[in-house]
Formats: sequence, C-alpha cells, structure tokens
Amino acid sequence: MTLPMTVPAPGLPTRVRIHEVGPRDGLQNEKALVPAPVKAEFIHRLAEAGLTTIEATSFVHPKWVPQLADAEELMPLIDDVDARLPVLVPNERGLDRALALGAREIAVFASATESFAKANLNRTVDGALEMFEPVVTKAKDAGAAVRGYLSMCFGDPWEGQVPISQTVSVSRRLMDMGCDEISLGDTIGVATPGHVRELLDTLNEAGVADARLAVHFHDTYGQALANTLAALEHGVTTVDASAGGLGGCPYAKSATGNLATEDLVWMLDGLGIETGVDIGRLTATSVWMARHLGRPSPSRTVRALSQKEI
Repeated sequence: MTLPMTVPAPGLPTRVRIHEVGPRDGLQNEKALVPAPVKAEFIHRLAEAGLTTIEATSFVHPKWVPQLADAEELMPLIDDVDARLPVLVPNERGLDRALALGAREIAVFASATESFAKANLNRTVDGALEMFEPVVTKAKDAGAAVRGYLSMCFGDPWEGQVPISQTVSVSRRLMDMGCDEISLGDTIGVATPGHVRELLDTLNEAGVADARLAVHFHDTYGQALANTLAALEHGVTTVDASAGGLGGCPYAKSATGNLATEDLVWMLDGLGIETGVDIGRLTATSVWMARHLGRPSPSRTVRALSQKEI
C-alpha cells in the first residue's frame, strides 16, 4: 500500500496511542449477541494488527448490557493476547469480578451532566462519583491502572450545551480520586474543534495536563477527525477509536458510531504519526467482524480499502 502519501504537519506528536474500544463500546450497542469465541478472535486479530490497548469487555450487570454478559467466559480466552486489556467496571462488585479474572486495568464511567448520570447510572453526578471513589481506591491498592470515562463533555441530548466549567469540575474530581487518565467523551458527536481547544485549555489551567487526557469522539455530525486533529495539535496523544466505526451508546439514542480506527489510522499515517497499526490487517479484521454482524462497516476507509487489494 503506497497511499496515503506521508506529509507531516508542524506541531503534532510523533506517536499516538490508540485506545481501541470496539470489543466493548462497539459491541455493547449491537442488537445481536456476539459469542465469546468470536469476541476473543476479534481481540486477537486487533492485537495482531498492531493495536496495543484493546478494551475487552464490561463487568456491568447483564441486565443492563446483555451484549457483554459473557465477561467471565471471554477473559480466559484472551489471556495470551499481547496487549493492554482494560475492562469497564460499574462498582465494587464488578471490580472484584474483574480482578479475580486477572484484569490489570479498569475503567469507571461518569457523566458531566445530571440528566445522563440519571439515565446511565440512575444516580446524580455526585452520587456516581461517591460510588466510584472506593472502586478507584480498591483498584489502585490492587495495583491496577484506572481510567475515568467522562460522558457528555460537549453536549447533552436533554440539557443541550454543557458549560466547560462543569466538564472541568467533574474531570478534576475524577483525577483527584486517583484516575490515571481521563477520557473526554463527545457522546452525541456535537463537538467542534474550537470547543475542543477551549475545553483542553481550561483543563490545563485547572491542573489537568494533556498527558493525562484522552479524547473519545463520535462521528454523528462528521466532526470526529477534525476534533481529533484539534486535540493532537493541543498535545493530546491518546485517542479512543473503534474498529470499523462500531458503537454508539444504549442510553443516548442520538449517539451514533465511534470514530473508526481505520479512518483515524489513515489520517495519522498521512501525517507521519506512528501508531504501530497495520491498516491493511485492521481493515480485514473489520470486514471479518462486519460479516459476523450481518452489515457493512460504516467506516469510509474500510469501505474504500475493502474494494481494493489490501
């Protein structure tokens, strides 16, 4: 593959770590239940394509996310994967289950808005943070790394505009309770580059450095790559993406798919930014998974490359 031509741009990082969320955030929104052995092969293929961080599953109660009810079955099937395999946990019970199966990285998920906290967690923002504090402490005591997801950072389907100060406040609280990294979620895909820069500026002023941040954009309005580039120009070097553009959010119906990992890698390859990802192998993996799901990938790069020899 000779394209895209590499033309670096000034002011960008030399390397970006992609936090692959397809097996968890991608599959949790699918109507079909994907068998654990298929999920395990998906994760193996992603690792073989060069992804070094692959979010494997969730330990949320099966009642709420039935698509990921097979976490206990899945984990032993991927213990040979040469990659970081974080898992999502909602509470201490979920953490205990994850640690018992060998998880070394966990994530908790908070909301910048009251409406989404109620819809997703059935709690207030304060109540959710109070629930997570002992989870984070216990995980850290066990030697696990902790990521804090923060949803609705740029807009909320019930509340509309989300004040930047509100997002910064909750981000700071997650950091203060011990989260190693905060992933800023544009859950319904309404962010624009200026908003991204302003939020990152304000977070830096509040003592949250770019090195502790990741960005998680949805492509609802076609802005995910533009927003990612704005974050990279600012100094962020961790970007969440989902193979084939899988995913959405079961509690926010206006949330469409995540930024496709292939679309991200195509842009980064063209900018000369290292990721370690083989875009041909990754595309083939997404085509393979799309067949299992019975529908084509929404990723433009997957569609373009799958029509050619990759």
